[in-house]
Amino acid sequence: MADHTPHQVRITDTILRDAHQSQAATRMRLDEMLPACEKLDKAGYFSLECWGGATFDSCLRFLNEDPWDRLRQLRKALPNTKLQMLLRGQNILGYKHYADDVVDYFVKKSIDNGIDIIRTFDALNDLRNMQTAVKATKAYNGTAEVAMSYTISPVHTEAYFVELAKRIEDMGADIICIKDMANLLLPYAAYSLITKLKKNTKLPIVLHTHDTTGTGAMTLLKAVEAGVDVIDTALSPLGNGTSQPTTESIVATLQGTEYDTGMDLKLLSEIAAHFRTVAERLTKDGWRDPGKVLSTNVNTLMYQVPGGMLSNLIGQLKQAGKMDKYEEVLAEVPRVREDFGYPPLVTPTSQIVGTQAVMNIIGGERYKMVTKESKGLLAGEYGRLPGKVDPEFRKKIIGDMKVIDHRPADDIPPELEKYRKEAAKWIQQDEDVLSYALFPQVATKFFEWRQAQQMKADPTTFDRENGTMPV
Repeated sequence: MADHTPHQVRITDTILRDAHQSQAATRMRLDEMLPACEKLDKAGYFSLECWGGATFDSCLRFLNEDPWDRLRQLRKALPNTKLQMLLRGQNILGYKHYADDVVDYFVKKSIDNGIDIIRTFDALNDLRNMQTAVKATKAYNGTAEVAMSYTISPVHTEAYFVELAKRIEDMGADIICIKDMANLLLPYAAYSLITKLKKNTKLPIVLHTHDTTGTGAMTLLKAVEAGVDVIDTALSPLGNGTSQPTTESIVATLQGTEYDTGMDLKLLSEIAAHFRTVAERLTKDGWRDPGKVLSTNVNTLMYQVPGGMLSNLIGQLKQAGKMDKYEEVLAEVPRVREDFGYPPLVTPTSQIVGTQAVMNIIGGERYKMVTKESKGLLAGEYGRLPGKVDPEFRKKIIGDMKVIDHRPADDIPPELEKYRKEAAKWIQQDEDVLSYALFPQVATKFFEWRQAQQMKADPTTFDRENGTMPV
């Protein structure tokens, strides 16, 4: 056993965000969340992850919901529970780097509307890409939880993560999270890493994993024994498989031990009964395929390809009529990753490496065709790559492109006012400018839909001149 004092383990439940993002394409609606909130609020969670990640995009694009309204309603329905979101650092929730003024304003508005804890990560673990978000979180009195994207490579040793954790502590984080998005952190490795993190930093440690490889619950248990403070789990209707290990099973396992969560299984089971009907709806509507999302995929351990990336690869190969090349592409992924300096495979690097691997195999010659994103990654546009890249290889791929070694966002002038002008005719609340900044086309469609609904509801209050409702 590790040299530690007995402690109560706390739980963050992902049922309102990562659980349905991982199992059901982020299609759970607000009206399916609210009926469970009164009981969720009594359960005694450390926090509820309920926003960020893909929920923002999904609300606007598929559900005709305002993500800001979702957050405000959840805040009202969960007065006693900390609400948590996932933020992609300088990418916010979009797919490119934004100017500092947009990041700062987004963090401010997230906290104003009810977020307590902001978990920030960067695909390359480049802390420069997280500094603005972390600074803003602290400035507006949020809790800054900084995540290390966990992966395995010759560069990503245990010593690398211990060193990274110390730097995260130095940058002013309140909590350190190990974000194991592909379920690569095995039980004994988790025990060893957390023991060392506890020795080398003073901050609380959170572990986020999935159960894709079937080892999730064992990893959480070893982490608990090593002294982890908080673990991410998901209520059983959307737990396990591509999601997080199941809340009720972990609570039952720790009951009566020195790590007892203090949570009531009967209450959790009542909450789960509600989400079972939601999971049934998601399955019936075709958003959730239990056979797929609950099957154990050991390929992840061999090729380090997370679930979402795997389905992308299959989609690309099917489109090209080259499914027979599937094994070759899987074997090519680690080689491309090595060429690119071992980036962790998480959005957006997973898509960049995966697409390049497909092109290398289908093209019949490696790097005959190279995507714009691959060039950008090698030119430093996404941040600092963890490993060394062969200078000759880099030159071959990017030609005369300039390699930047500063923080990519330093090249982006303030852009909030520009977005304000562009979206002026749609803006009904301060937050609309942020929805527009992140997803201009998707948000515009949503704003048009919202306007049409308002016209229908009460045509008399509609100001035709400006195309807006009086606020």
